[in-house]
Amino acid sequence: MAPSAAQMRSQLELLVNGFTRLRHDGRFDEPNLDGTAGDYISFDSWEWPQGVGLYGLVRLWQHTGDEALKKTVDDWYSRHLAAGLPPMNINTTAPMLALSLLWSETRDPRWEKPLADWADRLMREMPRTPEGGFQHNVSDKINDDELWDDTLFMAGLFLAAYGRAAGNQNYVDEAVRQFLVHARYLAGPHSGLWFHGWTFAGRHNFARALWARGNAWITVGILDLVEIGGIGKPVEAYLLGVLEAQIEALLELQTPSGAWRTLLDDPTSYEEMSATAGFGYGLLKAARIGVGPKGCRAAGLKALEAVMANIDADGVLGNVSYGTRMGHDLQHYRDIPLQPTGYGQALAILCLTEGMIHAEGAEKAA
Repeated sequence: MAPSAAQMRSQLELLVNGFTRLRHDGRFDEPNLDGTAGDYISFDSWEWPQGVGLYGLVRLWQHTGDEALKKTVDDWYSRHLAAGLPPMNINTTAPMLALSLLWSETRDPRWEKPLADWADRLMREMPRTPEGGFQHNVSDKINDDELWDDTLFMAGLFLAAYGRAAGNQNYVDEAVRQFLVHARYLAGPHSGLWFHGWTFAGRHNFARALWARGNAWITVGILDLVEIGGIGKPVEAYLLGVLEAQIEALLELQTPSGAWRTLLDDPTSYEEMSATAGFGYGLLKAARIGVGPKGCRAAGLKALEAVMANIDADGVLGNVSYGTRMGHDLQHYRDIPLQPTGYGQALAILCLTEGMIHAEGAEKAA
């Protein structure tokens, strides 16, 4: 029996609290290129895990209208803007996505200039690969001439969302370009699944890893790009076709528990919950809006149940793989340690929010 809307509301409250309580415990020491300490875990840090987490919070607020949740987000951005923002790269762009959605709803003047400045700099200053893709530079590493599937969620969606909110089609068009360039080099034509990365130095896909969370960024990213809108019917049709091919493959690889493995096609790799949550969100959303192959809803509900089974009493999603650098062999992915993170919390929040929408619809129809 599918979980009720009330059950998911209760779990969502726990997940939000679990996210805001995350703290770096010293387990991972990853200094940034500018000499500052890297913190990819604590709630109160400006990085990509927190940026994804905030996206989950804003999406939940958009559905519920919860003013306490909005205040949590407002206060987070106020603190960071007052303290000064970090150097710009692909990953530090991630928190701008949630801020652009917040600004599109509220038109709060505090957010307008930081968003405009960041988008302008991203367009002008972000290093490019051949064919104009954003080079996946991050806070602690320059990745020369490399495309990563993470880029589309961390930077592409921001340009689309801010461009729509600001009425600047150039930004939306750049987001489209990034999706198309990345699809050219990362979407596997045989499996329909996406490789983690591509390098123009040697022109190859590294370990040819069909990494689960990277694929989840694509499932979520394409659906949310289409929802943001303004991308044009031909591009929308193309990307939805790419998405459908990916989903067809995902349906075949879901494990009996409802989860997916961190290497999608490798039965020796562990089941991973952040990717499972992202796929659950995507499959349920695809079913709701009427795209994707038959079986999306059933598989999405199985994924939802798997995610809920991995939320502990403190509202922390377990069995989440830590941040994953580009792997030159498949063992790299099997060896990534498990660690609660903001993106794990956020993808679970997205999954349960979409599940709640389905449950509310079913309860109204009953």
